[in-house]
Amino acid sequence: MGTTVNGRHGSTTGKETAGGGAGRRPGEHAAPRGGARLTGVRKTYGAGDTEVHALDGVDLELAPGSFTVVLGPSGSGKTTLLNVIGGIEQATAGSIEVAGQEISGRSPVDLAGFRRDHVGFVFQFFNLVPTLTARENVEIIVELTGVGDARRVPDLLAEVGLADRADHFPAQLSGGQQQRVAIARALATDPDLLLADEPTGALDLTTGRQILGALLELHRAGRTVVVVTHNASVAQIADTVVTVVDGKVQSVERNAEPAAAEAVSW
Repeated sequence: MGTTVNGRHGSTTGKETAGGGAGRRPGEHAAPRGGARLTGVRKTYGAGDTEVHALDGVDLELAPGSFTVVLGPSGSGKTTLLNVIGGIEQATAGSIEVAGQEISGRSPVDLAGFRRDHVGFVFQFFNLVPTLTARENVEIIVELTGVGDARRVPDLLAEVGLADRADHFPAQLSGGQQQRVAIARALATDPDLLLADEPTGALDLTTGRQILGALLELHRAGRTVVVVTHNASVAQIADTVVTVVDGKVQSVERNAEPAAAEAVSW
């Protein structure tokens, strides 16, 4: 029997206008987007004596527009879980529905199209092109994918607090500013889901809180946000907390009153 988490929002109404959130009052949520449902999902690496079950029969449902933190020790399978939700990796078995689409069993080409149209990724290491400015690092995703509008890039950088750093190169930016560029880049295609793997792992506490605050704002714009971390303190800000151990979902808990990013510490 699957683990079901009911979000505090209504049913999804499809993709909102790019940049969503215009005209909303502070703290008001936009129409929810995204969501995911996994049923009997397995991911196995190797074979025989070297076989490793990174995911071992995962049943999980995340409501559209929810903010989820996935916790677990190193090697627990939490990053693999993020990757199969985002279509980076194919599950060995089971069903995966994301943003209303079944993605299990799709070809690599189809999965690439799904990621392009529906998913944004933020990683621990920023992966910015050092010879491009902040603005160009965001624009390049629009150019490569053909999705999004390059004219919106200044607005995206302003949304993450970098309007005055658009023409700076990565080496001229702090770690937190580089991570914000990475978030703006992930938003360039206006995804339904934003998936973040240890987004504060390389940052100090103050900067990490700023990044978590930015992710919360993006969540209020209606997107489904999933953050993978080993830091249990980050779970305070989530609607939903999923704990993964040995490739299995050990627990799913709800926060009745999620905390602000300022409450997080490490």
